[in-house]
Amino acid sequence: MGKYVYIYYAGTESDGGSNEEWGKWFGELADKLVDAGNPFNDGGQAVHHGGVMPVKEMPVTGYSIVSAASIDEAIDMAKGCPLTSTKDGAVCVYEALPM
Repeated sequence: MGKYVYIYYAGTESDGGSNEEWGKWFGELADKLVDAGNPFNDGGQAVHHGGVMPVKEMPVTGYSIVSAASIDEAIDMAKGCPLTSTKDGAVCVYEALPM
């Protein structure tokens, strides 16, 4: 089993779903939910070689970490996220590599 990170994007017009919807989905993930993570505050900053700039395009709104046998399984599990039923919400799935 590997660890996969879900990066959430609520988009510009999405409400991101209710606490009840998120709780139901987290319940469906059951023991595969390693870390429910946290939502992020607005106003994220990107640090780069030229300095610091605000994150404006599709700002990240939170994260979670799950356990799955493959990225395909992690993607299938992400399809139940409340954001996937909103107009412009999204979940990006990344495998966390061991260090």
